[in-house]
Amino acid sequence: MDEKYLQETFFLDWKDPLVMSFAEKYTDGLHTEKEKAINLYLAVRDLFWYNPYQIHLTKEAIKASSVIKREQAYCVEKANLLAALIRAVGIPSRLGFANVQNHFGTSRLEEILETNVMVFHGYTEIFLSGKWLKATPAFNKELCEKSGVAPLEFNGEEDSLFQQFNKEGDMFMEYLHDYGTFDDLPFDYFVSELKSHYPHVFQKEYLAKGDFILRL
Repeated sequence: MDEKYLQETFFLDWKDPLVMSFAEKYTDGLHTEKEKAINLYLAVRDLFWYNPYQIHLTKEAIKASSVIKREQAYCVEKANLLAALIRAVGIPSRLGFANVQNHFGTSRLEEILETNVMVFHGYTEIFLSGKWLKATPAFNKELCEKSGVAPLEFNGEEDSLFQQFNKEGDMFMEYLHDYGTFDDLPFDYFVSELKSHYPHVFQKEYLAKGDFILRL
């Protein structure tokens, strides 16, 4: 296993006291890597409300040590935080990104983005029992229940990816493009993809539109 997947990085700053304390709190009394990974996944999934309307795009704001101070975060921030926490307990982790089409949709977000494609959606990959497993902590349990979708679980044995269908059997999420995996957040690549797919959002009049705020 490449040691880079255990190292502290700028964005996965797991040696920060707040990050380490959180990791210790939610793995206290657990003995196996699988148990620890599952509990940290659930903590990030449910204790940080998914909010795609408050987008931080400064390097300092996306660091795990910054995200952990907030009660809300979007997918990239939550994936980054989970990856840092996983490393904090000695388990290799990395970040993955993909473009996802939201068939279920939220009209407010689609109106702002002018599309139902979520670009550079972030997830975490965790190395357990000799293999990499995908874990997607983006949507908290309460949000899933309101949306009519079962919350994504992570069992430490299989990939946990966005649900393809909701409870009624209607198309919910569809993966369109995979960017691959990274040992740290590729910040410049991430921002350039957002600007390429949503150029209008970066115009001055869109930086704060209704409940959508883009912090640059």
